[in-house]
Amino acid sequence: MEQATQRMPEAASVEDKQKHRLALLEAALYVAGRPLDLKTLCSIMHTRSPAKVKNLAKLLSDEYKARGMALEVLELSDEKYVLQLKAEYTPYVKKLSIRPLLSAGPLKTLAYIAFRQPISQAHMIAVRGSHAYGHVKQLEEMGLIIKERVRRSSLIKTTEFFADYFGFSHDTRLMKRQLKDVFKDSEETEPETTE
Repeated sequence: MEQATQRMPEAASVEDKQKHRLALLEAALYVAGRPLDLKTLCSIMHTRSPAKVKNLAKLLSDEYKARGMALEVLELSDEKYVLQLKAEYTPYVKKLSIRPLLSAGPLKTLAYIAFRQPISQAHMIAVRGSHAYGHVKQLEEMGLIIKERVRRSSLIKTTEFFADYFGFSHDTRLMKRQLKDVFKDSEETEPETTE
């Protein structure tokens, strides 16, 4: 059985090679389900040229824009690329997701960080409990938060990837207002319980 990473035959036309490269880039972004950096994409694309990969990503992004469909290819500020669902479609299909990005505990910790940022790790742990150390590690590994050392403690805040992934503003004040709206909307849609 031939490997899927096999290169196009030399006899293929320039147009066919271009389509193959775009399809390979699209496949990598789709399967990853998370942002991929240029180094990783160069490896997948069998090239040492980040400029080639950037050009291909721009072409792929333009193709998605031209389609006007629900998916988009975004370049994030740290030269990472992601294939994702446009934010406006998320409310309609989120219940179909097979597995959530995060379980309830880490998601609550992330929401607390996003709403209170920048927040000291000590304060966040005091509020969320010692189990939140594991949440912070997971969220940091996923690129959703960053910790900055300030004197003897760490300040935690969300990343631009967090804002892009969840469709929030990069401006922290505006993001907090957007989060308030999300929390308000979720409270309004939750069924009332009587005890």
